[in-house]
Amino acid sequence: MRSNKAGFATRVVAWQQTHGRNDLPWQNTQDPYRVWLSEIMLQQTQVVTVRGYFDRFLTRFPDVQALAAASLDDVLGLWSGLGYYSRARNLHRCAQTVVEQHGGAFPRDAAVLETLPGIGRSTAAAIASLCFGQRVAILDANVKRVVTRVLGFDADLAQAASVRALWDAATGLLPTGSGVTLAMPRYTQGMMDLGATMCLPSKPNCPACPVRGDCNAAAAGDPQRYPVRTRTLKRSSQGLWLLWLRRDDGAVWLSKRPTPGVWAGLRCFPLFDDEEALRAALPPRLAMRLVMLPAVTHVLTHKDLFLHPALVNTGDDAIDLGAGEWFTPAQWAHAGLPAPVRRLLESA
Repeated sequence: MRSNKAGFATRVVAWQQTHGRNDLPWQNTQDPYRVWLSEIMLQQTQVVTVRGYFDRFLTRFPDVQALAAASLDDVLGLWSGLGYYSRARNLHRCAQTVVEQHGGAFPRDAAVLETLPGIGRSTAAAIASLCFGQRVAILDANVKRVVTRVLGFDADLAQAASVRALWDAATGLLPTGSGVTLAMPRYTQGMMDLGATMCLPSKPNCPACPVRGDCNAAAAGDPQRYPVRTRTLKRSSQGLWLLWLRRDDGAVWLSKRPTPGVWAGLRCFPLFDDEEALRAALPPRLAMRLVMLPAVTHVLTHKDLFLHPALVNTGDDAIDLGAGEWFTPAQWAHAGLPAPVRRLLESA
């Protein structure tokens, strides 16, 4: 293994200072609220998408106290369209926990941060290192790629023991010495930047990489081999029929989705497993008005949803499907809605 651990961190820090990303809205701050918010939003979501949501969240919820005091519906409404809604639910719970159990101040230690809702080991380390200079390693997807390539780490990350070994290896690359507290924020950001801009999954920019001389994968000419993971999750599919009830004043019937399940906690059209069940839920006078709209495919991480919207103009009929309520356009515009439901309503 050719990596020069003593010099690796120094090169990462120097490169980040001159060539790394330094203009993102959540950078150049040691405010743990902003760093935490960005870390949660960036999970499985690209920077270009997160920028707008991050700014809107800060405008609406400028600090952890404001977020904790908000209703979950308000949080989900602002999150709507960003996807992976369990992140928003955990975000809200975490803010409340920070306020209720930690006096409104984020803990400074990664081990304590990891006990908060929705904060895993890597996110906890990112907050602790970026904001408080703690010497702890992060291992998000991008950084895993950098570390496995640099070290030529070819153990199967589908195995828990291999993941534990990679954590130890990543810790071994961290800055050392008397200036470690000052170096850690830039080192952590540098590792993120390397994974996002240089050490790309399929087309790594090895010639321009500042740690090419440390990298076992580059020396062997096979960076795409890393990281090694033999087990992949199989994709599944599901068909759902959406009952879109619309009054003459534009109000629509929405119910809150149960937890756990698809779109848990969001406001949504009533869902059915097939068209027959959907029609059976309607009084005969309304079933006659049903119009099947073109099917829509919505892609989740490991599942494809085939959505079949069914529009029923109820006129001024008084109808109550039980769980749920009518939302006027002004109300549903700010509600937490699944992205395909919002698109349907906005296209009407």
